[in-house]
Amino acid sequence: MIGWSRFQDYSLSSLRKDLVSGMIVGVIAIPLGMAFAIASGVKPEYGIYTTIVAGILISLLGGSRFQIGGPTGAFIPILFAIGAKYGYENLLIAGMMAGIILVLMGTLRLGVLIKFIPKPVTIGFTAGIAVIIFTGQIASFLGLKGIERHERFVDNMHEIGLHLSTMNPYSLLTAAICLAVILLTARFAPRVPGSLIGLIAASVMAALLFSGKVATIGSAYGDIPNTLPSFRFPEITWERIGSLLRPAFLIAMLGAIESLLSAVVADGMSGTRHDSNRELIGQGIANIAAPLFGGIPATGAIARTATNIKSGAASPVSGVIHGAVVFLILLLFAPYASSIPLAAMSPILMVVAWNMSERKAFLRLLKTKTGDSLVLLITFLLTVFADLTAAVEVGLVLAVILFVKRMGEVHLVSKVLPDPESVKVGPHMVSEEHDCPQIGIYTVEGPLFFGAAYRFEHTMPGGGPDQPRVVLLRMSKVPLMDTTGESNLAGLVRHLESSGGKLLISCIQPQPLELLRKTGLYERIGVSRFYEHTGEAINEALRTVSREQCIGCRHAAFRECAALSGYEEAQNRLGFKARSKAEAVR
Repeated sequence: MIGWSRFQDYSLSSLRKDLVSGMIVGVIAIPLGMAFAIASGVKPEYGIYTTIVAGILISLLGGSRFQIGGPTGAFIPILFAIGAKYGYENLLIAGMMAGIILVLMGTLRLGVLIKFIPKPVTIGFTAGIAVIIFTGQIASFLGLKGIERHERFVDNMHEIGLHLSTMNPYSLLTAAICLAVILLTARFAPRVPGSLIGLIAASVMAALLFSGKVATIGSAYGDIPNTLPSFRFPEITWERIGSLLRPAFLIAMLGAIESLLSAVVADGMSGTRHDSNRELIGQGIANIAAPLFGGIPATGAIARTATNIKSGAASPVSGVIHGAVVFLILLLFAPYASSIPLAAMSPILMVVAWNMSERKAFLRLLKTKTGDSLVLLITFLLTVFADLTAAVEVGLVLAVILFVKRMGEVHLVSKVLPDPESVKVGPHMVSEEHDCPQIGIYTVEGPLFFGAAYRFEHTMPGGGPDQPRVVLLRMSKVPLMDTTGESNLAGLVRHLESSGGKLLISCIQPQPLELLRKTGLYERIGVSRFYEHTGEAINEALRTVSREQCIGCRHAAFRECAALSGYEEAQNRLGFKARSKAEAVR
């Protein structure tokens, strides 16, 4: 499973590059791992455990050369909601189940399907998650006391409003110091890990100037142990599996989207190509393993992956080193991490939320004022005010409905006749005075599927004596047909047969033809009634018209009409000569 080809030509120089990049990313990952865990409602050390176990496995087993895995901000609202509703033990089981789903998706080669999730849906729920993360840190930023966290955004905002009077100025100052350092380093020293420097600066200032006046990780969650937890398999029952299936599927889908999006970003930065199915399998194995050590769900982290590439990573070894660095720091400096103020963690997550919000793409899509804007807005609002599961489900359903509507509008059926000037057929030649009562030629454009069936059905002639005896469908511009479209076509055949008419088809494409063969409609219509060229089909149609009905007709829809109606013979008596041969029309 491990892609050993990624380690070909690996050298001492490559190892040096991986050591440097792995150490840099490892240092960056520590404050992020703790912050994401706290925001997800679990102890900070669980974020570190996830960074170590999942980070190493994702780099070793995944399909991206430079992917860095671990806990991410996108998971925060989901994990907090699952933990609050089902408990920490069930959160671990849901993570393992999500890992199994990811492995199955990769094994079944479904990685490419993730790319078909519409952009308005991904931007909408990403922006919604950013809002939840950002607002979720307000209480810690201000040092509010007695805050109870809720699943719903409105409840949390109400809670903050009720406790604004408990604001701690020391917490506010601590958070402001950290935020200022992060913003300044991003502006003047972008290669420096601003989150770590800000965290250290704020912690030192708080310890020196107002020790004991701000809440710390140790006072809120207890001391962080400097060892990995012992291996423990959670108690799994069928009842738990049934209740956690929906949350696990949501974790898997979001993890797949986030990891493959990160892999695509890595490809663009490094000029490599990832294997999406192997990436899903690697992510799945990592998410199965991490909960066995107390870790929360993990996925590819875009910011850390980008930092890995910018730092000169040469192979997946950098990701393994990043996990090892986090483990060493845990062993050596865990007691010091317990003294970190919670207020110093909040600006880190606020900046993460701001960077992941995709605000520019959100506003640009919103300004288009199209159906996509509606999908975007509804997905965003549901993410913030309802939950991510409902947001994604409704967003996808709306996107599918919008797609079907658009594809239905693309489908066109127009009645056409030959144009002697251009030797082609066109709808401009059809009028009340210029039409053929016996032959109806129709150009069908666009996919003939359930979303366009109503247009096709309403445009086609029905049965009865006043309808054409022969209907010719030009289907060169029908790339796709589903069984609903086939059913409509079968209905047209029945109408024609009931009135003694027949259907001719020209220029049909491979997929519709194959479907007609599978359903038996191809044989029912008749193999001889399918033509490669429209001109051949028109010649056949003219050979089968009723000569008696043509006599006296003045529509002159075809060049042959003069001879068929007797008009040419009358003209010949007057000394005129008319051309009456069917030429290459068509």
